[in-house]
Amino acid sequence: MSNPDNGTAKGSVKTLAIRLEPELHAQLSLIAQLRDSTITDEIRQAIEAHIVSVKSAPELAARADGVLEDIEREAVARRAAIATLFGETPASEPATSPTPISRPRGGRKAGGDA
Repeated sequence: MSNPDNGTAKGSVKTLAIRLEPELHAQLSLIAQLRDSTITDEIRQAIEAHIVSVKSAPELAARADGVLEDIEREAVARRAAIATLFGETPASEPATSPTPISRPRGGRKAGGDA
Protein backbone atom coordinates (compact mmCIF):
# COMPACT_ATOMS: atom_id res chain seq x y z
CA MET A 1 0.00 0.00 0.00
CA SER A 2 1.34 3.44 -0.80
CA ASN A 3 -0.06 6.88 -0.22
CA PRO A 4 1.14 10.26 -1.47
CA ASP A 5 2.70 12.41 1.23
CA ASN A 6 3.29 15.99 0.10
CA GLY A 7 4.88 17.63 3.14
CA THR A 8 8.60 17.28 2.48
CA ALA A 9 11.35 19.60 1.36
CA LYS A 10 12.22 17.30 -1.56
CA GLY A 11 8.75 17.59 -3.06
CA SER A 12 6.35 14.72 -3.00
CA VAL A 13 7.14 11.31 -1.56
CA LYS A 14 5.21 8.07 -1.16
CA THR A 15 4.47 6.59 2.24
CA LEU A 16 4.65 2.79 2.29
CA ALA A 17 3.40 0.41 4.94
CA ILE A 18 5.39 -2.81 5.27
CA ARG A 19 4.97 -5.85 7.45
CA LEU A 20 8.01 -7.25 9.25
CA GLU A 21 8.35 -10.25 11.50
CA PRO A 22 9.12 -9.20 15.09
CA GLU A 23 12.66 -10.62 14.92
CA LEU A 24 13.47 -8.70 11.75
CA HIS A 25 12.00 -5.52 13.20
CA ALA A 26 14.07 -5.93 16.36
CA GLN A 27 17.27 -6.37 14.34
CA LEU A 28 16.45 -3.38 12.14
CA SER A 29 15.67 -1.25 15.19
CA LEU A 30 19.00 -2.21 16.76
CA ILE A 31 20.92 -1.41 13.57
CA ALA A 32 19.25 2.00 13.37
CA GLN A 33 20.00 2.69 17.02
CA LEU A 34 23.66 1.65 16.68
CA ARG A 35 24.05 3.87 13.63
CA ASP A 36 22.25 6.85 15.20
CA SER A 37 19.77 6.53 12.37
CA THR A 38 16.08 5.79 11.97
CA ILE A 39 14.33 2.67 10.76
CA THR A 40 13.02 4.70 7.82
CA ASP A 41 16.54 5.80 6.85
CA GLU A 42 17.85 2.23 7.13
CA ILE A 43 15.04 0.91 4.93
CA ARG A 44 15.57 3.70 2.39
CA GLN A 45 19.31 2.94 2.20
CA ALA A 46 18.61 -0.77 1.74
CA ILE A 47 16.12 -0.08 -1.04
CA GLU A 48 18.52 2.30 -2.78
CA ALA A 49 21.30 -0.33 -2.61
CA HIS A 50 18.91 -2.96 -3.96
CA ILE A 51 17.95 -0.74 -6.90
CA VAL A 52 21.61 -0.10 -7.72
CA SER A 53 22.31 -3.86 -7.78
CA VAL A 54 19.21 -4.63 -9.85
CA LYS A 55 20.06 -2.00 -12.47
CA SER A 56 23.10 -4.03 -13.49
CA ALA A 57 21.12 -7.26 -14.00
CA PRO A 58 21.08 -8.05 -17.75
CA GLU A 59 17.92 -10.18 -17.51
CA LEU A 60 16.02 -7.21 -16.09
CA ALA A 61 17.20 -4.98 -18.94
CA ALA A 62 15.99 -7.60 -21.42
CA ARG A 63 12.59 -7.71 -19.74
CA ALA A 64 12.43 -3.90 -19.81
CA ASP A 65 13.09 -4.00 -23.57
CA GLY A 66 10.21 -6.45 -23.92
CA VAL A 67 7.90 -4.19 -21.92
CA LEU A 68 8.84 -1.24 -24.15
CA GLU A 69 7.99 -3.31 -27.23
CA ASP A 70 4.64 -4.27 -25.66
CA ILE A 71 3.90 -0.60 -24.97
CA GLU A 72 4.70 0.31 -28.57
CA ARG A 73 2.48 -2.47 -29.94
CA GLU A 74 -0.36 -1.32 -27.70
CA ALA A 75 0.11 2.30 -28.83
CA VAL A 76 -0.03 1.24 -32.50
CA ALA A 77 -3.22 -0.75 -31.87
CA ARG A 78 -4.85 2.15 -30.02
CA ARG A 79 -3.89 4.63 -32.76
CA ALA A 80 -5.45 2.31 -35.32
CA ALA A 81 -8.62 1.98 -33.21
CA ILE A 82 -8.94 5.77 -32.95
CA ALA A 83 -8.32 6.16 -36.67
CA THR A 84 -10.98 3.55 -37.45
CA LEU A 85 -13.44 5.09 -35.02
CA PHE A 86 -13.03 8.64 -36.27
CA GLY A 87 -12.04 7.90 -39.90
CA GLU A 88 -8.62 9.47 -39.58
CA THR A 89 -5.25 8.26 -40.77
CA PRO A 90 -2.93 7.51 -37.85
CA ALA A 91 -0.49 10.40 -37.36
CA SER A 92 2.66 8.33 -37.10
CA GLU A 93 3.35 4.67 -37.55
CA PRO A 94 6.64 3.14 -36.49
CA ALA A 95 9.03 2.40 -39.34
CA THR A 96 9.13 -1.28 -38.44
CA SER A 97 6.72 -3.39 -36.52
CA PRO A 98 8.17 -4.79 -33.30
CA THR A 99 8.61 -8.53 -33.25
CA PRO A 100 6.43 -10.54 -30.90
CA ILE A 101 7.97 -11.52 -27.60
CA SER A 102 7.15 -14.60 -25.60
CA ARG A 103 6.33 -13.54 -22.08
CA PRO A 104 6.11 -15.73 -19.00
CA ARG A 105 2.55 -16.64 -18.13
CA GLY A 106 1.00 -16.52 -14.72
CA GLY A 107 1.27 -12.95 -13.45
CA ARG A 108 2.83 -11.83 -10.18
CA LYS A 109 5.07 -13.90 -8.00
CA ALA A 110 3.60 -15.16 -4.76
CA GLY A 111 4.67 -13.67 -1.46
CA GLY A 112 5.04 -10.00 -2.43
CA ASP A 113 2.93 -7.28 -0.90
CA ALA A 114 2.04 -4.52 -3.28
